[in-house]
Amino acid sequence: MRDFRGLQVWKKSHDLTLSMYKFTSQFPREEIYGLASQIRRACASIPTNVAEGCGRGSSADFARFLQIAMGSASETEYLILLAHDLKYLNLDQYDKLMDTVIHIKRMLINLQKNVRANSE
Repeated sequence: MRDFRGLQVWKKSHDLTLSMYKFTSQFPREEIYGLASQIRRACASIPTNVAEGCGRGSSADFARFLQIAMGSASETEYLILLAHDLKYLNLDQYDKLMDTVIHIKRMLINLQKNVRANSE
């Protein structure tokens, strides 16, 4: 069992989730149960799956949950693009969020490679 709080990818994705909650609170009221909710859930799923994977018994399970986190990161990436195209995020917000989610995806790939290499 690993401590997820010590993983940089968990910290970075948790910070992204906090930022996403802040930004989505400024979305139009009619989006509270639509895009705002969807983007929050997708984003929160990244650190959630990292944490859940850390609680699993095997490296293979951990790697599988990192892959699920990657799917959530890709979903978040698209939803950020959609929010920008709908004019809910300005260019600076969009750029910052996109840079962060792409960095998180790279971190997930690297961690997954390390986990798999160490389990062989």
